[in-house]
Amino acid sequence: MTGPPTGSSGDEATAAEAAEVAEAREAAEAAEVAEVAEVDPITLEVVRNALVGIAEEAGAALRRTAYSPNIKERADCSTAVFDAGGRMVAQAEHIPVHLGSMPLSVTAARDAFPELDPGDQVLLSDPYAGGTHLPDWTLVAPVHHEDGVLLGYAANRAHHSDVGGAAPGSMPTGAVDIVAEGLRIPPVRLVVAGEEQRDLVALLLANTRTPDERLGDLRAQLGANHLAARRLRELAAAQRTADRSAADRSAAGSTPGGPSDGLAAAMAATLDHAERTVTAALRRLPDGVAHAEDVLDDDGAGTRDITIRASVTIADGHVTCDLTGSDAQVPGNVNCPVAVTLSAAVYALRAVIAPDVPANDGLRRALTLRTEPGTIVDARPPAAVAAGNVETSQRIVDVLLACFAQLTDDLVGAASQGTMNNTLLGGTD
Repeated sequence: MTGPPTGSSGDEATAAEAAEVAEAREAAEAAEVAEVAEVDPITLEVVRNALVGIAEEAGAALRRTAYSPNIKERADCSTAVFDAGGRMVAQAEHIPVHLGSMPLSVTAARDAFPELDPGDQVLLSDPYAGGTHLPDWTLVAPVHHEDGVLLGYAANRAHHSDVGGAAPGSMPTGAVDIVAEGLRIPPVRLVVAGEEQRDLVALLLANTRTPDERLGDLRAQLGANHLAARRLRELAAAQRTADRSAADRSAAGSTPGGPSDGLAAAMAATLDHAERTVTAALRRLPDGVAHAEDVLDDDGAGTRDITIRASVTIADGHVTCDLTGSDAQVPGNVNCPVAVTLSAAVYALRAVIAPDVPANDGLRRALTLRTEPGTIVDARPPAAVAAGNVETSQRIVDVLLACFAQLTDDLVGAASQGTMNNTLLGGTD
């Protein structure tokens, strides 16, 4: 299990405390499907690929209906499917820093609204509630069967090219707190029973330099979740039909359960499959510990040589990424919320150890992340974080890969340049 905080904005829980809560939640959710019949390998593979297909189709719809070139052409967006317990079961191959952190946003949405109704959608961008930086808007939609049974969640994240703040593009280099970076959105119900909340939409559009583009992109996100929800309901119905046919052929004559039972079991099996696969890959490597560090040149606000320190431990099929000891958060905007650091760790693990493993929450069970609150890799409010998502995240990956290179043979490529080379241009036509 991973161990970063997953609570609401300003939550000061330690990583260990958050891990205990998450583990208890996972145990309870696993118990709910423990009595469901074992999923056969063919069904597992069919459902696993169907779930990935849902995420891929939702991503294609989001890009094709978006207004901004940033989403339509640059494809700065991501889509994923979650089970009824909020665990990511499938993702499209989109932006790694989105997909590693999106489960924390879904957790934040569920914590804020434990009883979402059919047709609801939750919007959030808060980097301290599972977000990455303020331009990344996440929408989370519950998916219910026709009889009201919760099947899971559809979620997507897209980078909106302006969300207010001190400079066009909402990534001002001179920001020394998150307030200067733009509009910070905690989990809010943007859509209630299928109806957009016009007052909230008006508030969002009043805080951007490009309101028409923002509205178009936002509605593209809403539509993508609608599509994913429809496809997930269709999959649940198909799985129930398959279960009924199997029961009819069974000598025992067992009766299939409700509309979500077969799908829930298959979702749980996909997570278990990913966990077993990555654990087996880790067990093929010798146990060991490696250390590495690197520095950020400066934060743009006068602080220089900001050190990121990491150790990676592989032991008995499990990997621990420990970034405690990294420097304290700084005034400039190169700070990382812990969701971004988690994304970097998940990315490094998958890239090196298990590139073919489905990137769902089963993979994350083989990973423990340790951070120290208030540091460059686990920043706390009101730290500015815009560049932490795009710059510091890459340096964290470099440091983790340097550790993995010491523990593996020929699995890590050459180091990258450790930067994203962003250039923002803005003005008035």
